Amino acid sequence: MNAGKTLFAQIMEFVPWTSVGRIVDHYSGNAGVRRMTCAEQFRVMAFAQLTWRESLRDIEVTLGANANKLYSMGLRHSVHRSTLADANDSRDWRIWSDMAALLIRRARKLYRGEDLGLDLSNTVYALDATTIDLCLSLFDWAPFLRAKAAVKMHTLLDLRGPIPAFIHISDGKMHEVNVLDLLPIEAGAFYVMDRGYLDFTRLYKLHQAGAFFVTRARRDMDARRVYSAATDRATGVVCDQTIAFNGFYASKNYPEHLRRIRFKDPESGKTLVFLTNNTALPPLTIAALYKSRWQVELFFKWIKQHLRIKKFLGTSENAVKTQIWCAVSTYVLIAIVKKELQLKASLYTLLQILSVSVFEKTEISCALQLDPTQAESPATANQLTLFKF
Repeated sequence: MNAGKTLFAQIMEFVPWTSVGRIVDHYSGNAGVRRMTCAEQFRVMAFAQLTWRESLRDIEVTLGANANKLYSMGLRHSVHRSTLADANDSRDWRIWSDMAALLIRRARKLYRGEDLGLDLSNTVYALDATTIDLCLSLFDWAPFLRAKAAVKMHTLLDLRGPIPAFIHISDGKMHEVNVLDLLPIEAGAFYVMDRGYLDFTRLYKLHQAGAFFVTRARRDMDARRVYSAATDRATGVVCDQTIAFNGFYASKNYPEHLRRIRFKDPESGKTLVFLTNNTALPPLTIAALYKSRWQVELFFKWIKQHLRIKKFLGTSENAVKTQIWCAVSTYVLIAIVKKELQLKASLYTLLQILSVSVFEKTEISCALQLDPTQAESPATANQLTLFKF
């Protein structure tokens, strides 16, 4: 069926181009374009992600050396760095944001049945942000510190996958807690976050929307115990309490009771205090939910290590956001390919294979399927292999 097609061309067939075309038309992305359409722009940006290109010249030289293979990639003309730079600077970054959202919806449907390792049918999200440092003299539109610029990537990660369900890109000065005002709240879902998101006015709105949250308490929190449930300290659960706030403003911001669980980790000996508005789950499940939040930290480390979002091809806000959203789209696209073809290799392994064989004319399911006689990478390898989905 795919005889004569390169691996890159086969990967691109998983993109819903008809729907992407409607997005491009909505933003007039191809208006006045002669040489590089939006579809070609994404193909080039995805090629740069998959093959780890780090500059416009790098992309131009690499594709120029494979000029006889450009047509099979879906490119009608040779790629010049000035053309790609202009496209990244001038075409609305929301084209790629909406395209990423389209792919994310598809990926989440595919991974909906993944096991969380918890006896829980609810959707579980982990919320966090990562900072990408920039040079202030080049990226003056993204102020952060006095002598530094940065962008923040606020991410809501669906832990069944894990697939980013929501991403917001801001300058470095935006505080993490403000993203709670932008989140689409899903009733019945769990939102797991660290203490940086401890704003009781916003958490109460989340509670009123029918969602649950799990976070950690601050040491200076002024609250009184209303009721204590029986606990088994041998499990590490020190106490399981219903609490109410004492302070005037705190009790006004969150007028209902909260649940406070004090847990001592048997392995590290560290004591953690969790806050949640869920009163039904066992305390150990609440502790396990908070522990699962670490996956979003690993997600950030993983994409910084394996995707090209630390070195940018342009300095404008539009170019930076275009590159980040194209990177996210590429990541989700490979996750879709993995699930659709039921590949057992990790996402890291798939990206490694594609990085050196995008022009190979092999059936994709064969090229990306690990040889069962091959040994897995050693566990001590200096690479993050988080995603084995």
